Amino acid sequence: MAFFSFVELTDPGSHAAYNRWHQLDHRPENLALPGVAWGDRWARVHRDQAAPAQDSGLAATDYVAMYWFRPPVQESVAAWDALGEASFQWGRGPIIPGVRRPLLAFFRPVKGYAAPRVLVGPDVLPYRPNRGLHITLTRYAEPHGRQTHDSFAWEDTTLIPHLLEVDGVAGAWTFSFSHPQRHSSLPFGGVVEEPPGGLRIRMLYLDGDPEPTGAAIEETERRISSDSAAPAGAGEVLFSSPLRSIVPWTDW
Repeated sequence: MAFFSFVELTDPGSHAAYNRWHQLDHRPENLALPGVAWGDRWARVHRDQAAPAQDSGLAATDYVAMYWFRPPVQESVAAWDALGEASFQWGRGPIIPGVRRPLLAFFRPVKGYAAPRVLVGPDVLPYRPNRGLHITLTRYAEPHGRQTHDSFAWEDTTLIPHLLEVDGVAGAWTFSFSHPQRHSSLPFGGVVEEPPGGLRIRMLYLDGDPEPTGAAIEETERRISSDSAAPAGAGEVLFSSPLRSIVPWTDW
């Protein structure tokens, strides 16, 4: 299981303090949990500009964080949930003024891919250093409809293999929406109302500069999608953008 958090800071002057808290306090506490396999976060390239998206609620996203959980997932998530409450009681977050979280949700990993040149397999990609991500979030009105099925097949057999050939793309993972976060005590989460499978994330790991690599990814997708064999648009893209890895202290 994986968890994704899309975050917008409504106060432009709060980025340094938020990054210090997340990188030096919140994330290390989470990574120390036995049930958390890995977790990281990234900043959207050109945060001063709205991300190309049809959903204005996500267009102003500043950061994306994600965590991978080890089985037994229910126990791992319960311990993670308890840490959130403990952090609040310690006076160390995570309820912070000026932080808007339009998407807090759990997704099921679908499939991983690694570019042949990187040598490691898809399961190792989260641990391999990266310079950023390219994330596409798509909504499917009919999560188990025929058009959706055909779109997934085309993504798996045609689109992603072409994207893995883009210079700077190390690999990819796809994820299917499971459920929104429903924290046992803290007042956030549950803002996403979608059926299981109604959202899908395609996440590309980048070891090239995120800005030019992101542009090459988007151009490749436009080119491949314009082919007559490409399926008609079964989904609505809500968010699509490159993100860069955060370098502690340097990026504050």
